[in-house]
Parts: sequence; C-alpha cells; structure tokens
Amino acid sequence: MSGKMDSFGLSKIGSRQTVNQDQFLIADLEKSMRLHANSLSLDNYSRLYGNSLAKLLLVSDGMGDSGTGELASRLVTEYLIRYFLNEMPCFLECDSEATLQIRNECLNAVRLCQERIESDIKEHPERLGMQATLTLGYLIWPVLNIVHVGHSRCYLYRDSRLTRLTQDHNLTERLVNRGALGMEEIPEFWQEMPYNVIGGDSNGEINPQIIQTEMKTGDKLVLCTDGLTRQVPESSLTEILSRGLMADETCIQLINQAQDCDGTDNMTVIVARFLDVGDQDMAMNSELQRKTDIDSKAKYQQQQNQGISENPAGREPEPQQP
Repeated sequence: MSGKMDSFGLSKIGSRQTVNQDQFLIADLEKSMRLHANSLSLDNYSRLYGNSLAKLLLVSDGMGDSGTGELASRLVTEYLIRYFLNEMPCFLECDSEATLQIRNECLNAVRLCQERIESDIKEHPERLGMQATLTLGYLIWPVLNIVHVGHSRCYLYRDSRLTRLTQDHNLTERLVNRGALGMEEIPEFWQEMPYNVIGGDSNGEINPQIIQTEMKTGDKLVLCTDGLTRQVPESSLTEILSRGLMADETCIQLINQAQDCDGTDNMTVIVARFLDVGDQDMAMNSELQRKTDIDSKAKYQQQQNQGISENPAGREPEPQQP
C-alpha cells in the first residue's frame, strides 16, 4: 500500500450490562527476521520487520448466559490470531490467483472457528448455547475481503456516501427478505435474535457471507457491533464520518452518541481511514490545529471565569492611575 491506514478501535460496556462481551482487533501482518548472528553490528537475537503485507480488522459480539458470550467472542478472536499467524499462507501481492485463495482462506478460518467452539462445548457442556458474531476484514491493498456472520456490520464511506457491505443475519432481516412481513410489522427485539452465528448450530452448519471489493485512497471503513448501530442511525454515522476527523476522534464521537442515546448494549466500533501520505500529513495538521483551537478557547473561557483578561496582541498596556 503506497499510502497509510489511520485506524482506531473502541469498546464500551452497555448501561444495562455487567460484562462487555464484545471483542475487536486491528493488526498488521508483516514478514519478520530474527537474527541469530551477524557481522553488521546488529544485536544478535533481535528481530527485524518488513513492510506490512496485509491488514486485519475484526469485531465479534459474544452471546450466552453466565459469561459464556464473552468466552465465545474471545475464543473466536484468539483462534483467528493463531490462524492468520501460523496457518494461512503469506501473500506478497493480490493477483487473480491469490485473490481466490485468500477468499477461500478467510472462509475456512470462520468454519474452523465453528469447529473450535463446538469442541469447547463438548469438553464443557455447561457452556452450551454460547455464540459469537464475526465481521472480519482482510486487506491486501487494494483488495478487501469481508467475511461475516451474525448482526455486526461493515460500512464503506466513499465520496460522501455510506454503503452497508454486510447483511444482518437476524430474524428481522430474514422475514423481510422473504416477504413474510413488512419492517413496520416486526417487533424491534427480533433484531436481537441472530442466526448464522459461530456456535449457533449444533450440526456445525455455518454460511458466512463473503464480500470482495477494491479500496481507494480517501475511503473510510467502519466495523461495529449491533450495540452501536441500534443507537446510531446511518444518517448520524454518515454525518460523523463526513467531519474528516482522525480515526480515534471518530470512534469517540460514535461511542459518545450511542451512550447519549441510552446505549444499553455493549458497543464496539473500528474506524479505518485510507490516505495517501500527503493527505495524512494534511489531516494530522488539520486535526492538530482543531485541537489547539479548542484548547485555546477553553483556556480563554477559564481565564474569563476567573476574572482575567488577556492583553490583545500588539497593544501596549494602559497606564494605571495612582
């Protein structure tokens, strides 16, 4: 990738929750070399790293009683880390052959997660019913693979337009897509009843959605759990993304809005912005100036509240009367 990825993730517990069962991950996959001995004045047994070969982003929402949901999402995330580190082949470029192989590897990773959860339940029957959603992005620039199960979401923001890339695997969307009921006829709580989730089928059947798309510089990618999307409508998400903020500030504003709307469920969001080097420098300078302006205004207001007035620039202080 010739540009840079500005990315950030944030997760907050819901106001009616005792445990945050969401997980998220942002990672660079890169080649490395561990030195055992050398004649180059480099420290022996140190490690050298190459350029990033791929980007990995994921969110997972755990579901289950007695804390098993948190365990399910954690097992899924930990297994995927091991899979992409130790089992998936390393791709140096994304030609047509590699594109197909990467797609199959991503699908295989999710199916193996299903087997991992099933195996854990067999060893611990008391964990029966634990489940997890997964929305995962694997990027070798410019090809993005999204593999998805459940009702977490992935959005693409491009040219001031927001597009939802994933389909909600819940009872509401299934009935609407089949024409059985209209959206206005379906109780809201049915949105919280997902199907096609990891651990959700005792027969081991899982049908991940896989999307391949090409990214462009200037794009923004959002991965989030349903605890955020049920509180922050797409119109508000679009408006916040349009502000041109850095990824960390965008995440903070999205979470704050969800909490202001009485976010009862756990809420997790990842924002990734894809910039060329010049755009990144400009964005960082703009954000730094914005924060400086905010700090200056806050300082000025504090001084006014304390009865202190600053001398305007370039004006000599007026002489004081004796």
